[in-house]
Amino acid sequence: MSHAELDTPEPTPAGDTPAAVRKRPKPGERRVQILQALATMLEQPGAERITTAALAARLDVSEAALYRHFASKAQMFEGLIEFIEQSVFTLINQIAEREAAGPAQAGRIVAMLIQFAEKNPGMTRVMVGDALVFENDRLQQRMNQFFDKVEASLKQCLRTGADGATPTVDASVRASVLTAFIVGRLQRFARSGFKRPPSEHLEASLARML
Repeated sequence: MSHAELDTPEPTPAGDTPAAVRKRPKPGERRVQILQALATMLEQPGAERITTAALAARLDVSEAALYRHFASKAQMFEGLIEFIEQSVFTLINQIAEREAAGPAQAGRIVAMLIQFAEKNPGMTRVMVGDALVFENDRLQQRMNQFFDKVEASLKQCLRTGADGATPTVDASVRASVLTAFIVGRLQRFARSGFKRPPSEHLEASLARML
């Protein structure tokens, strides 16, 4: 996640001594800080279940301070899921605009998702559901819908560029295989403690499937 820009303090007139006051972040900035801390904590081994007490301690604030910005821990995870959705689907749209539909476009989408996960290990735990096991069921359902949308995007670009006699069926099968590949690579990455990169032999793997 990108860091929010903090306000630049006003210059102090010559001769004046600035007061040593701890500047309070704006509400939007604090929300970003909370989500960044949660994502960072999820990168640590054995961090599948994170308590609000541990999150508050990391930020050096009270638990009550967290709940001024998020009604529940589930809402914090929803914030991470929204970041994942916005990031990934914005990139999918950009790929669709820049490259002709077909296997090459599908491969680019798969590679983008794999690279996104590799750069955001904490988000990977959310994407594969490991971080959501003890949370509200609707969060896992939302991630399931996320991968359904990814599969639909792959199916669309493969169907548009298909040359076979039964392009719709062929595109559906290939999109399903590619989505299962993405999920499998992300699960292996998370459950290896982020030691097995999901991009391992990626080009060769895509060449076999596409």
